[in-house]
Amino acid sequence: MTSAARRIIIIGGGFSGMSAAIECAKQGAEVDLVEIDPGWRSYGAGISLGGATLRALGTLGVLQRFLQEGSGHDGAEVFTPDGRLLAQLPTPRLAGPDVPGCGAIMRPVLAKMLADATRAAGVRVRLGCTFTAIDQREDAVDVAFSDGTRGQYDLLIGADGLYSKVRETVFPDAPQPRYSGQGVWRAVLPRPAEVQGTIMWVGPKVKTGVNPVSKQEMYLFVTEDRPVNERIEPARFVPMLQELLAPFSAPLIQQVRAQLGEASQIIYRPLEGLLVPQPWYRGRVVLIGDTVHATTPHLASGACIGIEDGLVLAEELGRAAGVEAALAAFQQRRWERCRMVVENSARLGEIEATGGDKAEHARIMRDSMIALAQPI
Repeated sequence: MTSAARRIIIIGGGFSGMSAAIECAKQGAEVDLVEIDPGWRSYGAGISLGGATLRALGTLGVLQRFLQEGSGHDGAEVFTPDGRLLAQLPTPRLAGPDVPGCGAIMRPVLAKMLADATRAAGVRVRLGCTFTAIDQREDAVDVAFSDGTRGQYDLLIGADGLYSKVRETVFPDAPQPRYSGQGVWRAVLPRPAEVQGTIMWVGPKVKTGVNPVSKQEMYLFVTEDRPVNERIEPARFVPMLQELLAPFSAPLIQQVRAQLGEASQIIYRPLEGLLVPQPWYRGRVVLIGDTVHATTPHLASGACIGIEDGLVLAEELGRAAGVEAALAAFQQRRWERCRMVVENSARLGEIEATGGDKAEHARIMRDSMIALAQPI
């Protein structure tokens, strides 16, 4: 299969950018990827992945490595703060009958896997570099880079994240990220033998859970209401997180609470969302991933839809007669799925923050999981 775009430049080396690079290279395109971080680092603790994400990792060729270095498991359990079972959630095996239905991994470990696959695909990677100017013509896009070089390409893919400079440059009227009123805490801890899969405890204003990320470690996540988007000093992380966990009397959570310390790799992040209206392309520039559809983690599907963008875009470039047709087809396939994840995740957060209708919450979760299980 031959790509409609023979020369492609990708701005941003996160999950969506790397996925697009790998798959476009498979189509025979010459792919350049520039990443502003000279260390190509990925920050964060654990990341939960559903069956649709594992399916996408299979397409990218890194699923077996994920299963070796991360953690795959089936199902999730939901408890009250004192440890009474509320629900057992099934996770269909979307990546194949022998692949667990969900899993988790340390974010830097997943990033390293995709970075290795990107280089192995023959993508030319330049680190510590970004663009300084984008000039479009009818048949090409000219790009000036911060290292003083220039290049001419058939397509530019903007994958530089929530605060995208490509979006700002090419789509100056696009909406800005919006704070959701919630924040999420994450920490890394030793994995007790009884933690075999995803476990969550749901309180009135705080939700917490644990998920294995390897044979030895698990990550803790805590979602809390925080009306003001404020910076929290790292020196306050341990006592603040311990205070949030205090009302959860379930023995495992109290064990986790007692273990929290300076070595727990605690991270706090305000939850922000963004959904850029259609179209996500202009001329020979297209935006993917968090650049156009950043979501809160309530459906654990932000990385999923960003990675899928790369797969679908490469697929459409491989089957279309020209770039414009490929981008239109990409938009048509991605809009509804990504809109659903962003808007449903935001609504779940609103219900949790306001103590809203639990039946609506359950319905949205069920409907979203059914939708995510569908082919992309």
